[in-house]
Amino acid sequence: MTPLAAARDLAPVIAARAADTEAQRRLPADLAAQIADAGLFRLLVPRDLGGHEASPAEAFETLETLAAADAATAWCTMIASTTALVSAWLPRTHAEAIFGDPAVITGGVFAPMGRAVPDGDDYIVSGRWAWASGSANCRWLLGGAVILDDGAPRRLANGAPDHRMMIMAASDVELIDTWDALGMRGTGSGDMAAAKVRIPQSRSVSFLTDTPVAKGALYAFPPFGLLALGIAAVAAGNARAALADLAALAVTKKGAGSSRALAERGAAQAAYAEAHAGLAAARALALAEIATAWGAATAGTAPDIATRARLRLAATHLTRTAAKVVAAMHDLAGGTSVYASHPLGRRFRDAHVATQHMMIGPATYALAGRVLLGVPTDDAMI
Repeated sequence: MTPLAAARDLAPVIAARAADTEAQRRLPADLAAQIADAGLFRLLVPRDLGGHEASPAEAFETLETLAAADAATAWCTMIASTTALVSAWLPRTHAEAIFGDPAVITGGVFAPMGRAVPDGDDYIVSGRWAWASGSANCRWLLGGAVILDDGAPRRLANGAPDHRMMIMAASDVELIDTWDALGMRGTGSGDMAAAKVRIPQSRSVSFLTDTPVAKGALYAFPPFGLLALGIAAVAAGNARAALADLAALAVTKKGAGSSRALAERGAAQAAYAEAHAGLAAARALALAEIATAWGAATAGTAPDIATRARLRLAATHLTRTAAKVVAAMHDLAGGTSVYASHPLGRRFRDAHVATQHMMIGPATYALAGRVLLGVPTDDAMI
């Protein structure tokens, strides 16, 4: 079964559990196991390790489908999938040890909030990382860490600190429940902490300086672009569902003293159509930029800086457009949507937390603008 077909099969189950997921403030363990059984945490794992090695477009549509059922569940799936991308960079022995079990779930935080001190062939890793989404169900957790030599950060050729993703057994990591958030409450995105955890240096990965071990076209696609697109896919699915929620409500909802349903009012019709067009246009842009970058990757050519910048720009534009669409549907629903029990309330909250991720933050516009204007730009994180 393709991952998209598996997502469509699971969507009703996920939707039925959405309120429970939000109330628990984490992805329920039994639901996580169902998603693992469907192989949806392994979207980006190489086929020879039992993964789907899905194309970026297929991964996008799969996450979007899950998000239409529940954005928080899709977010956990997205984080597990993008962290599992390290499977293609790891030496084969480590990749098999971690990803050989089809039920394994990985997670963690790419941001270099930790520190790693070399000790022979190992690193000694310490740190505390925020936004460890889905971590309660994970067997392995990665944390970005700056490499310290004699107490000072090791530097790359461009002068930036050298940092790597340290892959740690979950049993060596403390999970700290800090997750009392406005939205995405079901993601369990609390903090995680490590105190002098010893790991082999070979069980760490850098998307900046390492070369993938796996040779498929997926691993020539920009990894930071994949992460940004994962966020955009979740946002798009959430917005698509908000449009559907409003359409269902509009045929019955009448304003105080009015005999006309919301769907019969010209102002509502215009606002709905404008939102529908905005989301469709932003989604089309994202898929077009995915196709361009994927064309380069499948031809054996790494996408150039302009292609990567447009990819990040499209992901940012879609995520932020999606939030505006959800806000418009929330507004059109009136008082109905203010209750915590109504799906539009949850979708509104989730949409406006998704926009806070650094990969699709406002700074991405400036980053893309520099590239598009021909201004010299450090492209390491694009």
